[in-house]
Amino acid sequence: MSTNPTTYQGSCHCGDVRYEVTMAPPEKAYACNCSICSRAGWLLAFVPVTSFRLLAGQEALSDYQFGKKHTHHLFCRTCGVRSFSRGSDGKGNESVAVNLRCLQGLDAAGLPVQTFDGAKL
Repeated sequence: MSTNPTTYQGSCHCGDVRYEVTMAPPEKAYACNCSICSRAGWLLAFVPVTSFRLLAGQEALSDYQFGKKHTHHLFCRTCGVRSFSRGSDGKGNESVAVNLRCLQGLDAAGLPVQTFDGAKL
């Protein structure tokens, strides 16, 4: 598998929210065990905020936070899809969790899955 960065196009279901993310093709997906991600069935990749660019839909996004409110669980207010979220990594650096199921040209279901313990955050 290539480790060269690739720019992927991502979106919600209706297309109101569109973005691009530049990262190496993922070798695995993360399944977060927090109460919202596990219910939504997210398969995630984490990238620095500098690797993510929102192309359209800032006004279509709603923000849901719970618990310690460390993560901004963003969703499209038209179709309800949560295609990415914003937060910080373990070192306090801003990061974006991208829902791999929302990226064009990427078969997230074919990736091995590792559990991320978001329930402890």
